[in-house]
Amino acid sequence: MLALRLTRAARLAVQLRRLLVAVASAGTGFLLLCALGHALTHPEAPGASALRLAWCIAPLAATVYLAVAVARTDPGTRPRPGLSAIGLGPGRLMAVSATTTALAAALGSVAALLVFLQLRGDLTGAPADGAVTEALALGQRLPAPAVVTLLTLVPAAASAAVALTLRPRAPRPAPSAGSRRYGRFGAYGWGAARETFGTYGRYGARLAPASSASASASASASASASAQLADGRAAGAAPVGGGGTLLTQTSDTPPPATADGTPATPDAVPDPTAAPRPHTTTLPWGIAVLTAGLAVETYAGDTATPSTTPSAAVLAGWALTALGLALAGPGLTHLCGRLLQAVRPGALRLLAGRVLMEESHRIGRPLGVVCSVASAAYAAAALYDADGPDFGPLSTLGALVVAGCAVATLLTAAVEAKHDRTDTTDALLRLGAPPATLRAAAAVRAGALLALFGPLTLIVAQLASLPLAR
Repeated sequence: MLALRLTRAARLAVQLRRLLVAVASAGTGFLLLCALGHALTHPEAPGASALRLAWCIAPLAATVYLAVAVARTDPGTRPRPGLSAIGLGPGRLMAVSATTTALAAALGSVAALLVFLQLRGDLTGAPADGAVTEALALGQRLPAPAVVTLLTLVPAAASAAVALTLRPRAPRPAPSAGSRRYGRFGAYGWGAARETFGTYGRYGARLAPASSASASASASASASASAQLADGRAAGAAPVGGGGTLLTQTSDTPPPATADGTPATPDAVPDPTAAPRPHTTTLPWGIAVLTAGLAVETYAGDTATPSTTPSAAVLAGWALTALGLALAGPGLTHLCGRLLQAVRPGALRLLAGRVLMEESHRIGRPLGVVCSVASAAYAAAALYDADGPDFGPLSTLGALVVAGCAVATLLTAAVEAKHDRTDTTDALLRLGAPPATLRAAAAVRAGALLALFGPLTLIVAQLASLPLAR
C-alpha cells in the first residue's frame, strides 16, 4: 500500500522513468513469449529454441540495468531524517523501492501478454499475418506454468537487483586524509605527538624516576604534559603518563567522534588539499575482460557459417565485451578528466576535468555500456549483410530494447549527477561565475567524452566485426 501511495504521489519525471521500465519489461516479456511459441511450433528443433531463449538474456539484462538506475534516482525512496521514527528506515525504503520496481515491471509483463494474445487471435479471433507468426504458436494451447514463469522473470530479476543495490550497508570508517603519524614500533594508532628517534630505548624513559634530577625532570615534563592535555584534550592530544611516558593508542578502533560527527583526533581531520580517490581500480580488469570477449568472438567467427543465426559463442563474446567496457568506463572517464587538466589548464578546463573525475563512478559504467551497444550494433550490421541471415522483426525489437535501455540509463545517470552537484553549481553562481561558463564546461565535458569513447567504440566494433564478416 505504501509503494502504491508513493507511486501515485511521484512527480512527472519519475513517472516517465517508471514508464520506460514498464515498456522495456513489455518488450522483454514479448521476446520471452515468442521464444516459448517457437519451441511449441518447432518441437523437432530444441537447440534453435534454446538459442532464441538464450538471446533474450541481453534485453533482460538491459531492462534490469535500467530498473536499477531508475530506482536509484527515485526521490521518494531516499532516506530522510525522521523517517526511521515512523518505521521507514533504510531497510523499509529498500523494500518499498523493490516493490515499486516489481509493480512497474509486472505492468509491462501484463502488457506483453495482452499483445501476444492479441497477435495470436485469442482475444479477437483473427490472428496476425507476417514473419512473426511462426513464433506465436498459432492453433496450440499455451502452457500456463511456462507463461507465468517467463512473465515473472523480469519483475523478479528487477526487484532482486534493486534490493541488492539499495540494501543498507554499514558505514565504512573514513580513512585519514592526512599523513598518519607513527610512533615507536607497535604504537600504530592515532597518537597526536611523535616520539623522536631512540625515545623508546633511552635509559630510564620507561622507568619510574629515582633521583632528584630525574624527579624534577619528570615533574616538569608532567606539568608541561598536563598543560598540553588540558589545552588539547578536545583536539584529541595523546595522553602522557607518569614519568613523561607517551601513551599512544595501539588498537585498530578509532577514537569516538565529536557531536558534529568529526573525529576527535587532529590527524583524522580531512586535508582539503588531498586528491580524491581515483576510480581506476577496475580499469585493468575491464581491459582483460574486453580482450577475452574479443577472443571469444574471434573463435565464434571462425566456427560460424553465414547461413545460420549467431551462436551462443557470439552471445558470450558480446557479453564479455560489454562487461569489459562497463568495468573500464569509470577509469576511462577519470582519465579523461585528468587529461582535461593537463598542460596548464584554465578555469574552464579545470572545472570540466574536476567534474568528470568526481562523476566518473556515476556515469562511467553507463558510458561503457552505451559504447558496447554501439559496437555490437556495428558488428550486427556487418553480420546481417546480403549473404547473412535476415534481420527479422524480433531481432529489431531486441535491438531496440537493448539500445533504448542503454541510452535511457545513461541519461538517468546524467540527470542524477546533475542533481547531486546542485549545491556546487549554486555556490559557483553565488561567487559570480557566469552561467555561460558552466554551460561551456558542460560542452567541454561532452566533447572530451565523445573524443575518447567515440574512437574506442569504432576500434572495438571493427575488431568484433572482422571475424564475423568473413
